Amino acid sequence: MPALRHVLIADDEASIRHVLTLVLAEHGYDVRAVSDGEEALKELAARDYDVVLSDVRMPKLDGLQLLEKVKVTYPALTFLVMSAYGSKDLALEAVAKGAYDFIEKPFKPEEVVFVLKKVEERQRLLRENQRLRGAIAPSGPLQRLLGDSEPMQALKKQISKLAPVMSTVLITGESGTGKELVARALHELSPRASMPFVAINCGAIAPTLIESELFGHARGAFTDAKTARRGVFSEADGGTIFLDEIGELPMAAQVKLLRVLQESEVRPVGESRAEKVDVRVVAASLRDLQALVSKSEFREDLFFRLNVVPIQVPALRQRGDDVLKLARHFLERFNREFNREIPLAGFTDEAEELLKRYAWPGNVRELENALERAALLADGPLVAPAVLPEKLWSRPAAPSALSLPSAQSTNYSLKRAIEQVEESFIRAALQKTKGNRTRAAELLEISHRALLYKLKDYGIDADAEGEKGAV
Repeated sequence: MPALRHVLIADDEASIRHVLTLVLAEHGYDVRAVSDGEEALKELAARDYDVVLSDVRMPKLDGLQLLEKVKVTYPALTFLVMSAYGSKDLALEAVAKGAYDFIEKPFKPEEVVFVLKKVEERQRLLRENQRLRGAIAPSGPLQRLLGDSEPMQALKKQISKLAPVMSTVLITGESGTGKELVARALHELSPRASMPFVAINCGAIAPTLIESELFGHARGAFTDAKTARRGVFSEADGGTIFLDEIGELPMAAQVKLLRVLQESEVRPVGESRAEKVDVRVVAASLRDLQALVSKSEFREDLFFRLNVVPIQVPALRQRGDDVLKLARHFLERFNREFNREIPLAGFTDEAEELLKRYAWPGNVRELENALERAALLADGPLVAPAVLPEKLWSRPAAPSALSLPSAQSTNYSLKRAIEQVEESFIRAALQKTKGNRTRAAELLEISHRALLYKLKDYGIDADAEGEKGAV
């Protein structure tokens, strides 16, 4: 399918508009046609286009005048000029003003398709060239994934393999591991690198607005829809869309997303006409989607569509000495940002040992926050334990929750044992904080969002547990 999706035709001859619209639509292009240059400018202001195909002689605003205005406002747009009054001078003038090519009338519609194919190939080569330069650059996408541990080397190898293909990718991993960085690397190392990368957190949008956000809406589709709006899938056309926290997507939106993946087209809310989109979908989830499928909270067919190629991002505790490399990176960054009078040179041996020994349940994000705090509080050239978060060097005793199996036991499920311990910790933390979810999450060293998921999974009433702690 063509990478150039949206083509705007500007020609005052109705027959030319009709024929080109039919032929280009047959070749997979989304085509709209107008009769003069002023209408073309209005259409460009209302929607995004990849190519403008314009006649030279038109009323109100001719093709060359339109070309000049388009190149000022939309410099990246490909502009093709066509005319029945072709001459070498006119063609040279059009190219000098920024046109990609000149097509002389009369022409066969297939000639226009051929020119569009040339444009696509040129853009593909430009994107590939940019991708190769970016991959080897010191600040390239793989270099931004700091760490030399075996799990990180395996992750980078997997990203390099998957980046050039179109397959849908599902990224899983704990909160704070860097799932969006992985998604960006997949995009920046792909042939789509010069096209948009659009990231959206499905859990951060109200369920009533998610379909409009993803797929757009027509004017008047609902009370506040005073103007038409493009969704993020249309904004990402030709590029990559990153759907973070995909497990939070409501069922109705899941059905529509499945259709997008199957048909490569979106239908804005309140719109009768679907439009083609060329988007690579990369999704991520903190939650176990397979478990949600078993609970009928996530569509099984959508899960299989998303889980074509899974990528598991390793937790920081699985990455060995990467923690020190990351810590030094953050320390250098905060040194520059805070412009410290006494630059920090590193860590004391005791501080390094604490950084390595701590489990980092919040992963890289938690480490970054800890180093920002340390850089602000340190009063010498080395970071000492005292300026690291207290939880690194003062750990509370864990509640006893697990009954170890004996020779007579019938249940040896490790998964269930871990769940029992986790549930026990959560209940104990809620009792300790008298039901305060935010403080309980801090004690448990997990995010507030992760705690809410676990309360739902285990059927725990936080207020009821808090009342037990108040007794």
